[in-house]
Amino acid sequence: MAASWQRLGAAVGCTGIGVNRVRIEPGRLSTPPHSHGASEEIVFVLGGTGFSWQDEQVYELRPGDCVVHLADHEEHTLRGGPDGLEVLICGTRHPTEIGWLPRSRAIRFGWPWVEGRTDDPWDIEAAAEPLVFGEVAARPSSIVNIDDTEVVSSAESDCEVEIRYLGREAGSVDTGMRHEVVVDGKLNCPPHCHGAEEEFFLVLDGEGTCLLGDDELLVRRGSIVGRPPGTGVPHAFRGPITLLTYGTREPNDICYYPRSNKVGFWGVGVVARIESIDYWDGEPPS
Repeated sequence: MAASWQRLGAAVGCTGIGVNRVRIEPGRLSTPPHSHGASEEIVFVLGGTGFSWQDEQVYELRPGDCVVHLADHEEHTLRGGPDGLEVLICGTRHPTEIGWLPRSRAIRFGWPWVEGRTDDPWDIEAAAEPLVFGEVAARPSSIVNIDDTEVVSSAESDCEVEIRYLGREAGSVDTGMRHEVVVDGKLNCPPHCHGAEEEFFLVLDGEGTCLLGDDELLVRRGSIVGRPPGTGVPHAFRGPITLLTYGTREPNDICYYPRSNKVGFWGVGVVARIESIDYWDGEPPS
């Protein structure tokens, strides 16, 4: 293994998701082969070439590829090609409660327990035999490229954008990834804020602005923006920029659009306009 990691999500305050920029050395792995019991991962290839290893199958990767690893599915890792591989790795975070008993070296999962170790698992991985990479196989449906995905154009109100739903086309369930080309002077969507869903944005190209509450901030290629849930601060982007958008899918999410005073209950597909009133409105007088 040989890779450098940048914790982009942590840098912009993400809480329930992790987003990392990973640069993998030629011929080396990003991580040991692994799978996640609860986390869903989406990998986007930013540059270079390489391979996705999944349950002993090998698939070629090139710029613009999107790879989805569903929770509790295949073991997987990445290997850099001749010029290395640069990727964005996005995933959900799930708190797990365990108990550690240092004297008995027991790890408790509720009542059941397993014996734990305190040595470094990376030392064990380093001593393992090299991972076998066989012949390159035909791509599964969980790997798609930007050039092969449908473009959905939207032009309403002061918003105009071309969207490719990469995550959805690669079969993601709990999260989504979109490639958005925002027209000069237009917004990618109406300003909004989420009650439960979390979003992360990477500017792939161009120079535009991020609308954040009452502020409009300059963003350019390489800019990153994190929007944790429950902030109450609306956001949107103004072109000309190209965005890579990653976010969670929460059926109980409530999305508020302050310009039009609408609320989206997206888990049930309902958008409604509400009346804003004082907290004590209608209560008996003192």
